[in-house]
Amino acid sequence: MTNKLAIGPIMLDIQGLTLDAVDKEKLNHPNTGAVILFSRNYQDPEQVTELINNIRAARNGDILIAVDQEGGRVQRFQQGFTRLPPAARFLDAPDLAKPAGWLMAAELLAVGVDFSFAPVLDIDCGVSEIIGNRSFSTNPAQATKLASDFRNGMNEAGMAATGKHCPGHGAVALDSHLTLPIDDRDLDAIRAKDLLPFKQLIAEGLEGIMPAHVLYPQIDPNPAGFSTFWLQTILRKELAFDGVIFSDDLSMEGAASVGDFPTRAKLAQQAGCDMILVCNNPAAAEQVLESLPVTKNPVSEQRLKRMQGKSTLNREQLLRTEKWHQLSNLINSLN
Repeated sequence: MTNKLAIGPIMLDIQGLTLDAVDKEKLNHPNTGAVILFSRNYQDPEQVTELINNIRAARNGDILIAVDQEGGRVQRFQQGFTRLPPAARFLDAPDLAKPAGWLMAAELLAVGVDFSFAPVLDIDCGVSEIIGNRSFSTNPAQATKLASDFRNGMNEAGMAATGKHCPGHGAVALDSHLTLPIDDRDLDAIRAKDLLPFKQLIAEGLEGIMPAHVLYPQIDPNPAGFSTFWLQTILRKELAFDGVIFSDDLSMEGAASVGDFPTRAKLAQQAGCDMILVCNNPAAAEQVLESLPVTKNPVSEQRLKRMQGKSTLNREQLLRTEKWHQLSNLINSLN
């Protein structure tokens, strides 16, 4: 009997609708811990269920399956799934935030996904095109309440939540996929506004957080995802966060300022990330898998285990429930 692999610190992606030999090899690397699925990996619910089953079967040990399915512009699985509105839409229908969180989570769990990177906790400051209506509100109290309701719905379905993008991506115009945005505000300004949803949801037991590839030069010389100040001093100590810290994707241009891919991974891990995302760049993912030393980190492992989905219904069973029918129709009416 071979020893089962633990959940490693790297989240990577795969190229297509099925697994190839190279994918299977990467899935069995001891540093691999999760796979994030994109639209290119999705054809219909049956295909993605089979793909996820095959990913799990290919790994000699535990592996997490994630997707970005927050709603609006960011919903990777569409055909066969309820179309979720952008978060800002819930300002007009606040009672539907929790049901929408439940519906999103229940539909994903039913095909074998562990978690979606949601909810967005950024405050819309009216300047960020990449955040915009992905934010629940321009008002921190409203955003916090709606995001909390959405997370409670996810939890009720059996899914852990990940708040993004700490300490806040809503006050910069530039897109961190394309460049490194710079937020020149001081810590007091960010504490008084952007950090409020993170603070409240952490107090409520938030399971995961993703920091922003944004630089806050008044506060720290490193972008948030590579900053011990943001990840250790603020998140772990001041806010007493004990969940998973996921790096944002190291392939984004906002991460490029700190060095090559092995350097980015090392710095993200040293700053305090439990899991590091390397997506849409297979060569970079291989570099990171090989360059990070294989180590045991029981604390990170326990945190990551809490991200495992707790599904009770398969898709066929879910679609037969009255709750799914009612909520799917309600959420569709929001679009």
